[in-house]
Amino acid sequence: MQTATYYQQPMAMKPVNAVDHLRSSIAHLLTRGLNLPCSTAAQSYNQMVPSTSRFQLALDVLLPLLDSTAELSQRILASYIIYALYAPHPISMNPFQSALSVAFAKERELATKIVPDDGISQNEQLVWVLWKILKGDGGDIGPFSANNLARSPVPPNLRASKLTLKEEGGDIGQAKFDPFADDSQHEGPTHGESVLDAEREREIEKLSQGMALLLAARDRVLTLSEQRVLGPLIPQLTATPILTSQDLPQLIANNPTLAHPILVSLLSQSVIDTYLDVLRHLPPTLPTYDVLGRLLRDTTAVRDQTTGGKTTIADIVRNEVLGWFIHESIIWLDRAEEDERAGRISDDRFAKGVQNLCRFFISLANHNIVDLTSDADTAEMKHFTLRNAWIEEANVLYRTFALNGY
Repeated sequence: MQTATYYQQPMAMKPVNAVDHLRSSIAHLLTRGLNLPCSTAAQSYNQMVPSTSRFQLALDVLLPLLDSTAELSQRILASYIIYALYAPHPISMNPFQSALSVAFAKERELATKIVPDDGISQNEQLVWVLWKILKGDGGDIGPFSANNLARSPVPPNLRASKLTLKEEGGDIGQAKFDPFADDSQHEGPTHGESVLDAEREREIEKLSQGMALLLAARDRVLTLSEQRVLGPLIPQLTATPILTSQDLPQLIANNPTLAHPILVSLLSQSVIDTYLDVLRHLPPTLPTYDVLGRLLRDTTAVRDQTTGGKTTIADIVRNEVLGWFIHESIIWLDRAEEDERAGRISDDRFAKGVQNLCRFFISLANHNIVDLTSDADTAEMKHFTLRNAWIEEANVLYRTFALNGY
């Protein structure tokens, strides 16, 4: 019996839709790229999307996010990518400018009319980002991640109600000129009003630049000119804390000179426990010693949260931070010694760390911040220097303790 031979036809494969794949990739970027610098996320968009499709996909995927209930950080990132697509050109040449302007006006109106109990609208940061973009300063946003921008409160002078964009035909978000309305309603501003408006705009612009620099100070060392711009603005910028406790260690590591006045301003506010805890757990490095040394000599008067009276920054740091910091530093150095012996590290961080901690403690004694005759001030350092007396600085400090009655 002859067996029939059946030839199975290959199963038809469902063609992969390239557009759907790109949409999925963009959605993934808007979820996974929120902790990346906005400029990096924008570059990723350009790399994954062919140049011929960037405008259309921005129109179909990114633009709808501006008028949606998506997470604030996603809306911020979408706004920046839309800007970055045409960043080499003036914002007036960006085909999405009108849409960004409409979003700015709408979000500003929401922020000023729908205000929660704490007086700060949830979309204030998005309004500021859109304002920066439409002012032509979108590049200032690039170094920051969307998540950082979303959780960084804006200072009072940069709140949505303060931000305007003057263009031909009036401020964005304001009514256009109506030729049939009462002429008295459209009288132009007086010279005095124009001067005040110009001064107010300059102040807001300067404060906005300061905010960008303060955020940048977490990630890099600011130049001297940038520090001079930021310095006078610190009291205003810290009135509404822009920086979180997680930001402070990196800020101190990169810019200890600026960290001092920033911390003084933060410690002068009503809630300081979080900032004190950050200082207690800083790594024993030269920038840390620099900042703590400045704070321990700072006589700025602040409210004593315990008694309700007056105290100083120096007294707060001396009583609430110093002993704990030294304890944590010794633990940090003991762990570094263990890592060195186990071969997990090959640098000299332990020996250098011991040297620097001992020099810091001697400096504290020279400034009468610690009392070498007090067991409470010196007990832990006495044991530490004895264990590490083979290091010259530890030996010197140990002998200093001995001369003072140890």
